[in-house]
Order: sequence, then structure tokens, then C-alpha cells
Amino acid sequence: MAPPVVIGRCPEAEVPHLFGLAKSVFADAQGWSDARVLEALARDLLFLAEEEGEPAGYVALRHEPDGAFVVEQLFVVPGHERRGVGHRLLDYVEGYAIAERAPALRIVVEQDNVPARDFYQRAGFVPVDTEIFERSLPTS
Repeated sequence: MAPPVVIGRCPEAEVPHLFGLAKSVFADAQGWSDARVLEALARDLLFLAEEEGEPAGYVALRHEPDGAFVVEQLFVVPGHERRGVGHRLLDYVEGYAIAERAPALRIVVEQDNVPARDFYQRAGFVPVDTEIFERSLPTS
């Protein structure tokens, strides 16, 4: 049985460490941009998943003018994959968005990232643009 995952607001002191982890995995991937990732980490709401006190993943969430929330980054730390961390982070931000009465939750996903696109479709998101998936949320 996997250890419990605890999710909460990301302490600012963790941001450089999370950036380093993400960069170590994705720096060679098409579409990676240090500046874009750092901007999202500095600007967005960040939620950190921890297993046994160690970072297991994070999600960067942006509030849009239309009231929707956008997941700009969802990252699971190597060694924590396939243990439900990504699903738990997604469920957490969905609950957050519902509590904030957002009409939808959107996710930015690279067009060539087939595993991520499949993951989000299995989670109930539908493509609404080339790199945007969306799920409508209950409003009452």
C-alpha cells in the first residue's frame, strides 16, 4: 500500500526545488521553457503533494477572467508515478475550483503529449482547443 499523500499550499521555499525537479525531467522536451515554467511557479496558486514529508508532485493553478481555473502545470516527481499522485492533485484542484464556484476547470497539455492527453480524457476532460482540455463544474 502506498503511503498517504498530503496536499496543501506550496511553501515558497519549495519552489526552486520543484523547478529543479521538473527541469531535470522535461528540459529536453519540446515546448519546455525555463521562463514560462518559472513565471507560472511565481504567479499561479501552487499546491504541493507530499508522501512521507517529501515532495511527490505539484500543480500550478491560474484563475481566468471568465471565472474558470486553468491547470498550467501538473508534475509528479520521478519515483512517485503510478501511485495516484496525479489523480489526487487533479481531484484537489477540482475541489478547490468548485469551492470557488468556477464554471470550469481547464488544463494546458502539449499536443504531442499523448500520455497526458489520455490521462485527462480518462479523468473526464474534453479537448476544446489544440492544447486545452476542459471539464465543466457544478455551479450550485
